[in-house]
This record gives sequence, C-alpha cells and structure tokens, in this order.
Amino acid sequence: MVGVIGDPIAHSLSPLLHNAAFDALGIDWVSVAFEVPAGAADAALVGMRALGIAGLSVTMPHKQQAFAAVDDVTEVARRLGVVNCVTRRDGVLVGDSTDGEGLLAALWRAQSFDPGTKRCLVIGAGGAARAVTLALADAGAAEVVVVNRTAARAEACAALAGPVGRVGTGADVPDADLVVQSTSLGMAGLGAPSDELPVDPSAFRPGQVVVDLVYRPLETPLLRAAKTQGAVVVSGLGMLVHQAALALERWTGSAVPVEAMWAAAEGHVRT
Repeated sequence: MVGVIGDPIAHSLSPLLHNAAFDALGIDWVSVAFEVPAGAADAALVGMRALGIAGLSVTMPHKQQAFAAVDDVTEVARRLGVVNCVTRRDGVLVGDSTDGEGLLAALWRAQSFDPGTKRCLVIGAGGAARAVTLALADAGAAEVVVVNRTAARAEACAALAGPVGRVGTGADVPDADLVVQSTSLGMAGLGAPSDELPVDPSAFRPGQVVVDLVYRPLETPLLRAAKTQGAVVVSGLGMLVHQAALALERWTGSAVPVEAMWAAAEGHVRT
C-alpha cells in the first residue's frame, strides 16, 4: 500500500495516478488518500511504520513537518527543507522532493527542452518555485531569475540557484528562454479574472517555452496570453504526473508506466 497525506486531500489526483500505474504493471498495490490535519504529519509517519506502508506522497500543509519527522533525507530535500515523498526502506523513512525533477521530465516530454545553458525565469517564491529554481540550477541553467512581490522571499528562492540565481522583475521576461509560473493565479475556483496576470502578457515572445504549474484549467489565462504572443506553452499537469512517477519509482524500485499515468490524468482533468 501507498498513499498521500494532506489537508484538504479530496482533490488530490495522486491515488488516481498511482493506481493507474499499478493496474498497468499488474501489481497488487493500492493508493489511498489520507486526510491528516495540520500538525499531525509526525503521527501519520508513525502510522506508516506500523502499517507497513511502502510510500507516502506529502502535500500541504505537511511538507516541512514531514521533513523533520523522517529518519533521513536526500540532498535535494535537505537543501529545500521540505519533502513531498517518503519511502520506507528496511524500516527507515527517507524523505525526498520530486517536484523539481518532475518539471524537468515534463519539459523534456513536452518540448525536448533541456535547461542547460538556458536563461530561465521563475514567477513566485513558494514551495513549488523553490523546487523548480533548485532543479533548473542543478540542470545547468545559465541564469535563474526569480520574480516575486515580496523581495525577501524572492531573494531566499534565488539563493537556491547559487551564482546563477538573482532577483528580477517582469522586465526580465523577454530575455528568458523558459518562464515558469508557480503561483496560484489562474487556478479554477479562485475567481481570478482573465486579465489578472503576474507579468505583462506582451512580454512573451516567439521561441520561449512558458509553463504554468496550475493544471486546472489546463489552459490558464497566462498560457493563453503566452500562446497569443507566439510562445510554446506547457500545462502544469506534466509536473504533477512526473513527480508522482518519480515517487513510484522510489517506492517500487522499478520503472513505472508514465504514459498510463498521463492517460489517467488527462482523462480526469478533461471531464
């Protein structure tokens, strides 16, 4: 058994993705969503040990507490200070973060895009932005510019990229080869108007790759604006699918059928 913990958790697609992979592999495993209230992540991990659960995906608000509660963490998780994936290995709980690596895999699948030597710009400075910033820098990006309303958060996020990271503004968008939007603007259900964008839409240009980590709707206002300007757009569904696939690889110890997970995800979000 594997699962996902969070609060709220009913919206999570993790069980759908995990179970699609298990069906394709013919593995007699199941993934379950566990609603765990804020502050109870450590208790959930105690339950993970007791029940012999092989792996847990960790979503808000538990990523920091889970980081403190596991027995060991990967280097990426240590640098970020959070985990989104916990693997039980011979009774030892190992925390990892698969979000950044998941975005890189999604970019390669969608556009064969390699951030090495590229100029990248990240909008936002929250948890997803931090994971993306670190992953882009580790992949060899020539520059990772962080644009955020709060200067201190932008500086902390950009620092994860080391010497190639810096704080920027919307004026840096035209020079970027890759733009990653990591805030919640444009998410269905928030009531944000179509013209509420984090940067001037006229700043996008042909040849750019623009990603919005929001995946409901698949085409956000930002992606529509970027497409109008000739940019190549990528939805946030890819990062969701690939981070889940990477978690499953850690839990099962083998490659997983990513395309089966893609089919399940696309079928769900289009209904």
